[in-house]
Amino acid sequence: MAVLVLAEKPSVSQAIAAALGVKGKKDGYIEGNGYIISWCVGHLVGLANADNYEARYSRWAREDLPILPDPWKFTVSPGTKKQFGIIKSLMGRADVTELVEATDVG
Repeated sequence: MAVLVLAEKPSVSQAIAAALGVKGKKDGYIEGNGYIISWCVGHLVGLANADNYEARYSRWAREDLPILPDPWKFTVSPGTKKQFGIIKSLMGRADVTELVEATDVG
């Protein structure tokens, strides 16, 4: 069983790892002592553009407002695709039984 800890950035992950005695560096995370510590790199995902819902929204028109999609769609930010994939993979591991969000809240 492992606890997955998601931190705001690599430096915070390293500080958490040091406090927990975790030393096993991997690609995109640190693992050991029953912990897997990974990090975000800025905003991993963002809201999809309006034209991802309907092509007509590619040009703004007053009569289309407000646009209130249900459900909301998200897209992975181009610069964070690799780390997003690592975190997604870690979250899907069979040995992960808990997730701790150690990121900024605001």
